Amino acid sequence: MRVVVALGGNALQKRGEPMTVENQRDNVRTACRALSPVAMEHELVISHGNGPQVGLLSLQASSYDEASTYPFDVLGAQTEGMIGYFIEQELGNYLPFEKPIATILTMTEVDADDPAMADPT
Repeated sequence: MRVVVALGGNALQKRGEPMTVENQRDNVRTACRALSPVAMEHELVISHGNGPQVGLLSLQASSYDEASTYPFDVLGAQTEGMIGYFIEQELGNYLPFEKPIATILTMTEVDADDPAMADPT
């Protein structure tokens, strides 16, 4: 059976917790430890948020004056790759080597004529 689990960006980087790679990896490890029995018995699909991670990367990039900052779609892809990498590593530590794990990046298409684009939140 295919099982889909969604991890929010705030579950991966908890509110009020210092935004360090060690904290994020610990949070991913905790989630993967809990999900590994599911992955052993089923086809597990993990979706995840990345809001705090994109925000941090944007702040870091904006502090560099020598070049223009990357657009948010690129920052989103960078953080998706990073989180996917962490999930692959940590989940892989709980699964047999033969169990395949993969990260798939997403691309968001936005309709520029959507009325919501006039007042983004």
